[in-house]
Amino acid sequence: MIAAGLMLAGAAATTGAPLVVQVGNVRNAHGRVIVAICPQDKWLAENCAISGSVPAHPGTTTVTIEHVPPGEWGAQAFLDENGNTEIDRGIFGIPKEGVGFSRDAKIVMSPPKWRDAVFSHGAAPQTISFNLRYFTGPKSPEEWRKEKGGK
Repeated sequence: MIAAGLMLAGAAATTGAPLVVQVGNVRNAHGRVIVAICPQDKWLAENCAISGSVPAHPGTTTVTIEHVPPGEWGAQAFLDENGNTEIDRGIFGIPKEGVGFSRDAKIVMSPPKWRDAVFSHGAAPQTISFNLRYFTGPKSPEEWRKEKGGK
């Protein structure tokens, strides 16, 4: 299961370079896209200290986190469609909202492994991109529009 750790709270770091996170496959403009940047010992935990969020936009939503220290990191994101700052879950703990991980780390019968999501961030600004995946409801912005009658 994906850890409830995608519920993100915490203060941003005060040193380091900007990290721009382009989160693709955002299915609608409901709520916010929330991104957490975690070191290995906090991977999939609830308390990653570096996070950011912005209003959701269908397609790609960009979240900029200003001060990410150099090091090895993993990014985790979700579309918080109802604004409760946590991933809503259905039967067997399956996420009802879109979730995604750096390097598009796959979710195969369990949360993604650190080794599949880890990336290096240096002293210069950096951009990373990955997509959200949905396990219930429409799987993309196009499916959302079709299901909701073109809205």
